[in-house]
Amino acid sequence: MADMVRASGLVKRYKSVEALSGLDLTVQEGTVLALLGPNGAGKTTAVRVLATLLTPDAGTAEVAGIDVLANPAGVRERIGLSGQYAAVDEHLTGYENLEMVGRLYDLGRVKARARARELLEQFGLAEAGDRPAKTYSGGMRRRLDLAGALVAAPPLLILDEPTTGLDVRSRLQLWDVIRELVAGGTTLLLTTQYLEEADRLADEIVVIDHGKAIARGTADQLKAQTGGERIEVVLADAARRDAAERVLALVARGPVQVDDDGRSLVAPVHDGQRALARTLREFEDAGIAVLELGLRRPTLDDVFLSLTGHAAEADPSSETVEVSA
Repeated sequence: MADMVRASGLVKRYKSVEALSGLDLTVQEGTVLALLGPNGAGKTTAVRVLATLLTPDAGTAEVAGIDVLANPAGVRERIGLSGQYAAVDEHLTGYENLEMVGRLYDLGRVKARARARELLEQFGLAEAGDRPAKTYSGGMRRRLDLAGALVAAPPLLILDEPTTGLDVRSRLQLWDVIRELVAGGTTLLLTTQYLEEADRLADEIVVIDHGKAIARGTADQLKAQTGGERIEVVLADAARRDAAERVLALVARGPVQVDDDGRSLVAPVHDGQRALARTLREFEDAGIAVLELGLRRPTLDDVFLSLTGHAAEADPSSETVEVSA
């Protein structure tokens, strides 16, 4: 498959902060690539460069074979962009919002109106289409914003943290909409700090930290890099933490992690079923009571921690740099 997006060595600086530090990125046509990382990692800056909203200080980038620096107008004709906050006019109805976007794309009055009704139906907003957008819920506004990005049926859709701030139900609904778009052939570049979102939606994931891509692969490939399964234990008595940690060290193939509460422990293991059975026997012999004891596969959170040494969580001190850029 051809590359819909190709970027090499992208660098972007904001005074003393280097938001992108030589980022390389490719997105194959007809696939979903998730750019995964915490706030401040460089995700939004990368999106803005690819969408021609920012000029990189170094590096090159092409979208649908078009150079973002040499022909930014050509790039904009081929992308749909939905940012972290719904860009809708609250005083217009949902239908009027979409019709306006169609007119801005020079679709003509008849085609713009038809496209607006078509998208309202596709995104489950037909019944609310003639209501002002200010009466919409947060999830409905996000769907309307996403519909607006698709008015011109672009071959590439860029979603920058599309479910930020949504409740669980609205997030799941938006995921369903995204899956339908991808099934219809849309190429998608998705930025997210939600590990589950990347796991569920993406064909491939690029983990980004401090403006660089530090890993790439499918969710399963990235999880395999953490070296096996995890035994999770919740102790009945935090006073037995040291004893439990010694038991887990017998089967662990890496450091045993202990939560701040002193009762929850996690140990990476090989041959999980056998390790779990041994752990259970050792706990019984040592008289260590547990509330929970189980085996799970590594999550993408484990992957990020193993790759970077810190959790994939928001960094308030870095967030301002990206948002204000």
